[in-house]
Amino acid sequence: MLVVEDEMMVSMLLEDMLSDIGCIPVGPARRTEAALRLVGEGGFDIAILDVNLNGDETYPIADAVAARGIPFVFASGYSAGLLREKYKAIPLIQKPFRLRELEQTLARALSGWKAL
Repeated sequence: MLVVEDEMMVSMLLEDMLSDIGCIPVGPARRTEAALRLVGEGGFDIAILDVNLNGDETYPIADAVAARGIPFVFASGYSAGLLREKYKAIPLIQKPFRLRELEQTLARALSGWKAL
């Protein structure tokens, strides 16, 4: 599970929650360049991408993950309405994270993945 999140406390909480549900976190990547490097290295079967990473949108990371045929979800403290049209069908996990919602969203993404 690739984790792309720029806030250290949020990424630590997310990693703990992922471990609780049996996932092995990769990362976290806090910058676009680091995330793209991890995508290139592979070794994960799904990704969680914070929509806004240090002021940069994570769409290039999303595109790189999708190009590898790997499902992903977005994470944000804002509503799904902020997503660009191309990405509206991608599941969005609202911050602050709740374990049950996280688990359900990841399961939905894994079971119904359709490439962009």
